[in-house]
Amino acid sequence: MLGKSRTLLTTERFHVVEHEIATGAGREPLRRQVVQHPGAVTIVALLSGERVCLIRNERIAVHKTLIELPAGTIDQGEAPSVTAARELQEETGYRANSWRELPPFFMSPGILNERMHLFVAEDLTPGPPAREANEKIENLVVPWEKAVAMALCGEIEDAKSLAGILLWDRLRSA
Repeated sequence: MLGKSRTLLTTERFHVVEHEIATGAGREPLRRQVVQHPGAVTIVALLSGERVCLIRNERIAVHKTLIELPAGTIDQGEAPSVTAARELQEETGYRANSWRELPPFFMSPGILNERMHLFVAEDLTPGPPAREANEKIENLVVPWEKAVAMALCGEIEDAKSLAGILLWDRLRSA
């Protein structure tokens, strides 16, 4: 049973909260720290000719540039579908005329409540990206089968991208 909670850290994008969990009469409660996140989206951006737009994204947390699907954090009060359209355009420059939502999933539920909303974007129109000044992102357009191979061989290490690519690959061939 969940008892008291207290906020340990508040940042622009998430909070760290410590929850006290009752363990029974006469026993000390457990304390668990949880990162509370507003949720995010990731987009499988499909181009004509069986191609997909991935991005190379410099990630400070892991000190390397990762190959990922376009993605972003949901703003307060924003619908995930609105976030997906905004993030696709901001990160890649593409706008989609056709959207499909796939099942959402939790990123790392042992420590994080972030729910990832997965979208497939099709019928894309190119345009200029609107990347934030601190983002070091570049588009990487590859054939779909190469993206799947990159996921399977470990070249793609990002969990949301692995889930998105492999789930869509399974659904599209079902």
